[in-house]
Amino acid sequence: MNPVEKKEKLAGLKSFSESLGFDGFGVASPELGLAGERFGKWLDAGYDGEMAYMRRGQEKRKNPDLVLEGVQSILCFRTNYYAMEKDMSYVEHRDVADISIYALNKDYHDIVTLRLRKMEEKIREEFEGCRTRIYVDTGPILEKPLAQQAGLGWIGKHTNLLTEGMGSWYFLSEILTDVALPSSQPADDHCGTCRSCIDICPTDAIIAPYVLDSKRCISYLTIELKGVIPVEYRKAIGNRIYGCDDCQIVCPWNSYAVKTDDPDFQQKQDTLKLMDLIQITREMFSRRFKGSPIKRIKRRGLLRNVAVALGNSGNPQAIPILIKVLDDEEPLIRAHVVWALGELSGAEALPFIQEKLNNEKEEIVLKELARVVARFA
Repeated sequence: MNPVEKKEKLAGLKSFSESLGFDGFGVASPELGLAGERFGKWLDAGYDGEMAYMRRGQEKRKNPDLVLEGVQSILCFRTNYYAMEKDMSYVEHRDVADISIYALNKDYHDIVTLRLRKMEEKIREEFEGCRTRIYVDTGPILEKPLAQQAGLGWIGKHTNLLTEGMGSWYFLSEILTDVALPSSQPADDHCGTCRSCIDICPTDAIIAPYVLDSKRCISYLTIELKGVIPVEYRKAIGNRIYGCDDCQIVCPWNSYAVKTDDPDFQQKQDTLKLMDLIQITREMFSRRFKGSPIKRIKRRGLLRNVAVALGNSGNPQAIPILIKVLDDEEPLIRAHVVWALGELSGAEALPFIQEKLNNEKEEIVLKELARVVARFA
């Protein structure tokens, strides 16, 4: 197939991608260059925290040929999920749970995967006998450097991908293929001297421009981290119970963001009260968050986060409810409830906590109890 024919087919693929709901399309070479080296240094610094899958797939992320042998091109796609406006005033509503915008709808993995499969079928029709592999934030590839190569945007100082005239409220996905296609023009960096994202970060997780220490990031702490949230970050979490949007909210480029009319991203969650959430049972959790990204952290992860948010709420009405939750079967939840009670009522909570946990055996709960006793006794 000559270059002209490939270019025509590529234009057809772009048009087809738009019909599926993708609003960005480009082609990257599988050669990652310095991006692979930077990723290795990031891992060496320990910024991945407990995300073991990062290290497990390190070599594949650096070399896409280990993901799909003979890969020649990587088609990159952008999907706008921006369905509601959001500003920093959300932190003032301390009794209401804050959830990252992308998680207010159906799980994007399910939505985008269906579209990618249709796209994959189209590619195989156009290039008979070719091999492909799809990913939606689900495999060992460096999707942001590839997306930058594909011209979809540049990696901002907050390490999210940014698109000129559009912002960053979108999902990335990819199709690897062994067909050699013309590469797109890479995107240039337009962050300039701006440091809004760095200055707003509640936990100072952006330790330098373009460098994120995941261990400090609220999205990591509320989603990826499975165990106890470090005490030093709990106050900064505020009312955030699933992710954090602050660095995107303040980014000047997001003033250009256009709301999506995609029906799959219009079904928003109702306002969630923290005091209601802390009382949900397993059955209620399964029913309420079916089909939502939030199901990923399970009930124990969600209620751990909610307990921290209640501890930050300053609402004394939460105290009797939290005392009841000390009976929860999950040690992770009980441990964070102990902290929340200490924050809300100080020494006054000690008799109730100690009575409830008189027979406590779990180390993480006993550590929280000892910390509260040391602080207020």
